[in-house]
Amino acid sequence: MEPNTNPSSSNPPIARPPRRSHSPYRGGGRSGAPSHSRAEGTQGRPQGRSGASQTAGGRKSEGGRGKRRGGHQQRRRSTTAPALTHRMTLTNEKNPVLPEVTDEDTVRVIPVSGVEEIGRNMIIVETKDDIVVIDAGFQFVSEESNAPGINYILPNTQYLEERRHKIRALIITHGHLDHIGGIPFIMERIGNPPIYTQYLTSLMILKRQEEFPHMDPVTMQVIKEGESFTVGKLKVKTFPVTHSIPDAMGVAVETKHGDVVITGDIKLVHEEGKVVVEERASWEKVGLNKNLVLLCDSTNADREGFSASEERVYETLESIIRAATGRLIIGTFASQFDRLINIIKTCEATGKKVLMEGRSIKTNIDIAIMAKLLEVKPHTFIGAGDLGDYPSDKIVILSTGAQGEEFAALMRMATDKHKFVTLNERDTVVLSSSIIPGNEIAVQKLKDNIYRKNVKVINYKGSHVHSSGHGNAGELVWVHQAVKPKFLVPVHGHHYHLKSHMYAAIENGFPRENVVVPDNGTIIDIKNGTELIRHAVKIPTEMVLVDGFTVGTRQEVVLRDRLSLAQDGMFVIIATVNSKTGKLRKSPDIISRGFVYLRENQQLLSEARVLIKRTVEKETERMNPIDLDLVKDQLTDVVSGFLMQKTQKTPMVIPVLIGV
Repeated sequence: MEPNTNPSSSNPPIARPPRRSHSPYRGGGRSGAPSHSRAEGTQGRPQGRSGASQTAGGRKSEGGRGKRRGGHQQRRRSTTAPALTHRMTLTNEKNPVLPEVTDEDTVRVIPVSGVEEIGRNMIIVETKDDIVVIDAGFQFVSEESNAPGINYILPNTQYLEERRHKIRALIITHGHLDHIGGIPFIMERIGNPPIYTQYLTSLMILKRQEEFPHMDPVTMQVIKEGESFTVGKLKVKTFPVTHSIPDAMGVAVETKHGDVVITGDIKLVHEEGKVVVEERASWEKVGLNKNLVLLCDSTNADREGFSASEERVYETLESIIRAATGRLIIGTFASQFDRLINIIKTCEATGKKVLMEGRSIKTNIDIAIMAKLLEVKPHTFIGAGDLGDYPSDKIVILSTGAQGEEFAALMRMATDKHKFVTLNERDTVVLSSSIIPGNEIAVQKLKDNIYRKNVKVINYKGSHVHSSGHGNAGELVWVHQAVKPKFLVPVHGHHYHLKSHMYAAIENGFPRENVVVPDNGTIIDIKNGTELIRHAVKIPTEMVLVDGFTVGTRQEVVLRDRLSLAQDGMFVIIATVNSKTGKLRKSPDIISRGFVYLRENQQLLSEARVLIKRTVEKETERMNPIDLDLVKDQLTDVVSGFLMQKTQKTPMVIPVLIGV
């Protein structure tokens, strides 16, 4: 990907990333921010839904707000894939009747998902005439989810699909996948509303959209933190927040009786628990408004006090890079833009070369260069095949896979499966990330494999090489007191995170009756700005899964069959049946996979063949004409019972009867 050449977006090179993760166009009004997205291979779209769409392969508009060149590119239907056009079978359960917002004095807030889990964040703010959706993330599937073969879990958008005529905008707070990952899968379902977000986030969204060329192009409205815009009858105000990625922002939706404030993912920039002036001023400005309800990040609410500073992480990594006497392999999240930029700048200052290993890191560095967050000196980056051309103490490898992913670069290095990198005793591996809940076993396997190479390992438990992008309980309480909302709704986290958030708020003076701890799909109505109602009924929350080219609700039969195959295997019967007499033409063939090893179970095989022959011929004895489907059903039951009796296992029995 080539760097962006838009003159209006050119910033001076960043010697060190600023403490706040902010927009590259921060300050000086809108003169630095383009009025629409400017990604390579995409065409900007003017504000409003009637403008020309962004298209893959369209030409850029010139000069930020300049006149658009070229016309609307037609949707390329010849490349339509089944990814979003086929759904799994919906369940036949009767949906409950949901209350509607029928008056101007009611504001509805619904955490669609992301409040009983980490991931797939989505929040709905609804009034009588309008809906805005905040974030559309997905969740990766863990080994404990009992969903083999499933790629991702999405928010359930049935409520939105039924009210798509009211949806005015999708607002994205920042570019992490748990906030943007679901966009390609849900946009057509909810009417393809315009997306409002900041510049870096827009580039990340558009980069993902390139993987879905069959979809209608998205309408991207690039805004700058601190700006306001109107959609429908709703005024939406944005404000800067600190997170582990640039261009993170909070959102305040202005309603008749006060603002609905959504923080997104946040932490505070502080010095030993004292919030710095810039950070304090930003939050106190939000607190000047009449804030009706605060929906606040809870990911680290179970941790007391204030989180560690990212500045300390920068200092630690710099000292490690400077002191390294052999190759340095740093495993981190590809979305840690500021950290990656700081590492690259330190390498340039110390004369070291950088090898990027992992598609996501390469993509995000390209995006950082395009967004003018990073300017790289010539020859800073090297290819894997060039490692032998430099002394080992001059090499730093930025790698994906710190969470122990099986096929990521770091695991391939640790298991001698990497084509160019073989770990040795002179190497140092830095795991600059914490363990995501659910990845503990995978990370432990990774560490074991690395230690078998006698490699020195540095992680966040023994050194300040990682800082969370989420604030601890002390920071969240500080935010409550700065924003001064009437009601509080903890979001983003498992239930114990949300309850920990609630307890911290109550202990610091927030009224218990004004705190609502939601589940996925909880409907919260605030009437007249004073009365909070938590409805007993919820919006549909059945899991929506991405299964290869299929997107839809959980299809129990498919997943149950996969689990059955994994646990007990399969037993396939292939028999040729005389269509007139019902007799078998020859002894049936049997295939066993994941059940028993047939060569060591000849007696079982022999008895099964006799039983199959007897069952088929008995069922067809007085059948005229012969119905092989009925015979298959009976044969499945009989053979399943026989195998259970003999082996105490229940493999999937699949009879294939061929009439001749």
